[in-house]
Amino acid sequence: MDTESTHSGYSYHSSRSGRSNRHGDRSRERHKASSKDSIRSERSVVINPPDSPSQESPVHNGEPLPGEPSPGADPGDDPQDDNWGETTTAVTGTSELSISQEEVVGLGKEIQDRTQGFRRYLPLAVGLCVGLLVLATPLVFLLLPVVMWPDRLQACGAACEGLFLSIAFKLLILLVAIWALFLRPGRASLPRVCVYRAFLTTLTLLLTMSYWLFYGVRILDAQDEDYHGIVQFAVSLVDSQLFVHYLAVVLLELRHFQPCYSVCVMRSTDGETRHYNIGQLSIQRAALSILEYYYRDFPIHNPALLSASKHRAAKHLAGLKVYNVDAPGSTAGAQPGNGNQSRSMVTAASKRKDAAHNELYYEEADYERRVRKRRARLVVAVEEAFTHVRRMKKEDERATPSDIMDVREAALAIFPSMARSLQKYLRTTRRQHCHSMESIQKHLAFCLVNNMSPKAFLEAYLAPGPTLQYGPERWMADQWTLVSEASVTSGIKEGTEFLLRCLDFSLAITIKGIPYIRITEEYIDPKSHKFLLLLQSETSV
Repeated sequence: MDTESTHSGYSYHSSRSGRSNRHGDRSRERHKASSKDSIRSERSVVINPPDSPSQESPVHNGEPLPGEPSPGADPGDDPQDDNWGETTTAVTGTSELSISQEEVVGLGKEIQDRTQGFRRYLPLAVGLCVGLLVLATPLVFLLLPVVMWPDRLQACGAACEGLFLSIAFKLLILLVAIWALFLRPGRASLPRVCVYRAFLTTLTLLLTMSYWLFYGVRILDAQDEDYHGIVQFAVSLVDSQLFVHYLAVVLLELRHFQPCYSVCVMRSTDGETRHYNIGQLSIQRAALSILEYYYRDFPIHNPALLSASKHRAAKHLAGLKVYNVDAPGSTAGAQPGNGNQSRSMVTAASKRKDAAHNELYYEEADYERRVRKRRARLVVAVEEAFTHVRRMKKEDERATPSDIMDVREAALAIFPSMARSLQKYLRTTRRQHCHSMESIQKHLAFCLVNNMSPKAFLEAYLAPGPTLQYGPERWMADQWTLVSEASVTSGIKEGTEFLLRCLDFSLAITIKGIPYIRITEEYIDPKSHKFLLLLQSETSV
């Protein structure tokens, strides 16, 4: 068996057949290798299989490694190592400025987390700044004349003082409205800025700057003495801000309430489909609403259920054999036999293909039978455990307070009686990865505290529930990607299609408009419901 060792650009080839011919050159090659190893840097790597007699032992900085033979020793005296592939030694140096691939990935994730946190709280910070500007501007309008030219201001009468009260209540209402609409924590991080929010923020800033410009030119520069007019000017600003907030409520909250489109959502892996009605939304806002519906309505995605069909397809493909009739080794005399054998293989494969539906039928029937069997055992085990709990509860009523078990202890006590049946059922239905032992015990304790029936306990395990029913590690909330040909800030319309891609699957969304429904009225005369019943006085006997 030939082996090859490479170090510092030179190659040495050795074989057992030429061991005796090159035995006299070993000293010369060893001398060359020693001189080259003395000037080799720390970053060189030497890999020497132990069974190569013509190669030297691993050398680092001109000295042999501990446990290795010295350069002067005869390699033929070393015992043969049959596991040389497992005992190969590699020596390498590491620079102080080096960085591993894991550190690079961790640095990228840290930067991404910081960016996501910044994008999450940026709209909240902008809304807070704009809200403070909106609320502080009317108060500044009222305070600046009192501070800058108080002696020249005219006295404020009863009407002016009433405007103070109006401004106070309007600012309080505006503060609550801004808090309720704009200072809410964001539900999601969208790829683009919301057009309506940007429009309303720009409109608010433009309105405030316009009032400031007018106030600076007509009041500050002229030092207007009519304080009543200044108060009315501040009241008009507050009224304008209230109207802008009303516009924000209409655009952000009320516009999409009326359903206009029907959305078809299909999961790519198993074809699970749902239909929803939504209103006038942009593509990114529609994607957010669809994801909220997905976490609520769709059963959790289970890749283990897809492995059966893949295994069946692979098994059928494994039964097919492919022959190369143009191979160089094929002769004219062997071609007829190969042709007959190929035809027989194709015929057998076609027969197996025809019988595939039978195999699928019996496989699904056997799977359903095993599921029903495991389910029956699980139901019986859970009912017996709950019956035992009820019996122990009656005994605890007569026991001393020191002997009463806690709910957590009771759950841990009865869990082993049903654990084996539950584990087998979850393995049969391929949902064992969705439920941990801790979550099952917690759910069992919850059912015992609220005095629930065994059927209520089993409802979470007999059928797959929505995604939000399971732990956050199953949500994949930060792994969604919106794929759309149109701009994500444009509104949805008839025929719009986009894709929500996740790690293991994707959601295909198709938009269709709700048809215009025309309802006509048909009048029914109340007299048309009256009828006359004629009875014959004589009857035949």
